[in-house]
Amino acid sequence: MELPNDPFMLYSAINMKLRDEYPSLHALCSDLNISESELTSRLETAGFSYLPEINQFR
Repeated sequence: MELPNDPFMLYSAINMKLRDEYPSLHALCSDLNISESELTSRLETAGFSYLPEINQFR
């Protein structure tokens, strides 16, 4: 999966996948071969934090 460059599009795409396909951020990143720290950092730069209790970025 190629990740969108726009942080809001990235936020939307990742949250959709977390909601519909993956039980955790770790599972998503592992399956898609994406660096969890890089993804989290990109979204944190845009003001979003991962909340594991709801499996979403907010």
